[in-house]
Amino acid sequence: MEETRQNWDKIGANLNNIRTKTLIKDADVVVVRFGDKYRQWNAAFDVGYAAALNKSIITLHPPHISHMLKEVNASASAVCEDPHQVVDTLAYVIKGDLPAPRDGDGYVAIADRLGKGNPNP
Repeated sequence: MEETRQNWDKIGANLNNIRTKTLIKDADVVVVRFGDKYRQWNAAFDVGYAAALNKSIITLHPPHISHMLKEVNASASAVCEDPHQVVDTLAYVIKGDLPAPRDGDGYVAIADRLGKGNPNP
């Protein structure tokens, strides 16, 4: 069985490749999630393919791996650190909805903080 496993792995990988290419080609926006548990070569490859097709890309990953993904992030339209940021980004892009301030009730707009007459608000 082990001698045939490589063959089945290759067949499965080829079928997944067809599916992934089709979905990326048909997408308006591609969201790619990276984690820190293992190296995700497939995800990086998918970002490259999406970039080659001039797709809008949103990357999602923890902040501590940002440096490792700097080239990937450079091709992204948005870089998010948690899934809520992805949802907020898509809500803004699709419907124009701005997210609620994350500063809580103490949020003060910068124009109000600096003063309305400030020439550089």
